[in-house]
Amino acid sequence: MIGKRVKVNIYGMLTDGLYSGYASADAVKNKSAYIIAKKPPRDFMFGVVIAVATVKGAGEKLIVAPEGEIYYEPSILERLGRLRNIQVEHLNCLYEKSCGAIVIYKQGNRCKILLVRNHNGRNYSFPKGHVELGETEEETAIREVKEETGLDITIIPSFREVADYCPFGKIRKRVVFFMAQTMSDKVHIQEEEIDSYIWVDLDEAHHRCTYDNDLRVIRKARENINKLQ
Repeated sequence: MIGKRVKVNIYGMLTDGLYSGYASADAVKNKSAYIIAKKPPRDFMFGVVIAVATVKGAGEKLIVAPEGEIYYEPSILERLGRLRNIQVEHLNCLYEKSCGAIVIYKQGNRCKILLVRNHNGRNYSFPKGHVELGETEEETAIREVKEETGLDITIIPSFREVADYCPFGKIRKRVVFFMAQTMSDKVHIQEEEIDSYIWVDLDEAHHRCTYDNDLRVIRKARENINKLQ
């Protein structure tokens, strides 16, 4: 159902930017829906199912947005949270956003970067995680690195790389990478999330990482890292 194009009949506005209605399509018939939109919709609109919320006592509710408008989980939950009688137990979203960092440790004239391997992954990548409600992208990256590795980092300005991909099905994932420096190489992994970690130079990182997006980020980072040496 997520990612499906539907016609939505509008009941009315619940709060600023959030409306109630019902959706219909080939596989959806008069399904209750919440509509998130930048501009007030008219009596009906065509949109995309950007999420399915499981609401306590009310079952599944579709979350629909106009085509071309992107909303991530924190933004959806913030709007639904304005409704006093709504308690979201679970939310599946079409769009997912994570933030992370290329963590650099400078040792003399050499720089090494940190790679981690998650429980559900076979390859090394950079520490990252989902954006939470009220966070900036940089705050998410700093928090996730701290949670996954125990490292305190400082974001290096003027580096922000975006990787967009579809990891499975229709889910569309965006990862924002920053460059950051740490004053310690003492890593304490979050055992619930991380299997292992390694400190490597750029050349080895290029061999350890296999995803095209990670390799592109490493290439972009090389010039900036060289300035630190």
